[in-house]
Amino acid sequence: MKRPPDKAPSKTIRGPWKRGQSGNPKGRPKGSGLTGELRRAIAERVPGIVAGLIAQAEAGDTQAARILLDRVMPALKPAAALVEVQGLVSGSALQRAEAALAAAGAGELPPDIASQLVAAIGVLVKIREADELEARLTALEERHDK
Repeated sequence: MKRPPDKAPSKTIRGPWKRGQSGNPKGRPKGSGLTGELRRAIAERVPGIVAGLIAQAEAGDTQAARILLDRVMPALKPAAALVEVQGLVSGSALQRAEAALAAAGAGELPPDIASQLVAAIGVLVKIREADELEARLTALEERHDK
């Protein structure tokens, strides 16, 4: 059941500020609030925390060692060796894709790299198609304007 309104809605009080003008133009000070307090509390204890992690890592705690090493040494990223694939430089898009897949099948190229090459060839084909369509459209527009 709906309740009938007791009285007309009250108008909001805007205070001494004009519409669009903030009552606190500088905003809340940085570092205030719970997050700022928590950051300061942790920052004060960082030297002790790090010293404790180092002691745990030296005692054989692999989790502590991992935490420390992750912060100091970035993870190694795999790097593929340079491989020359015959048929990848020239020919049609289909021939190039087939060359990449044949190299992967022969063990000359890792499958993930071959997949990336085929995807890149596909993107190049789409870019070429877009360029050709743009050139054809421009030629048609020029003929139409004459």
